[in-house]
Amino acid sequence: MSEIALFFAGAFLCNAFPHLAAGLRGEPFPTPFAKPRGIGHSSPLVNFGWGSFNLAAGLVLLLRNPVQEMLSLDTGVLTAGFLLLGAHLARHFGKVREGQATRG
Repeated sequence: MSEIALFFAGAFLCNAFPHLAAGLRGEPFPTPFAKPRGIGHSSPLVNFGWGSFNLAAGLVLLLRNPVQEMLSLDTGVLTAGFLLLGAHLARHFGKVREGQATRG
């Protein structure tokens, strides 16, 4: 069970970065609350809130399931969650931005 929690900790922590960055820069960015979901833009304040939620969720999962050793299965699972979600988000938002460039 701790491997699942660590995987999601990595995913939540990865997802916190783009939303916090957009919110703190005052830029709109897609969130699950936008229309259409995950494609339309949400306000910087919504992004800051969503990024903060993701950061808190990732930290809570990590604190409840601490990684004991740097080179371990736990570290690998945490890293896998971070990398897999990061790759997915990079592809997704690349397509979103590409679609906006052709429309704009």
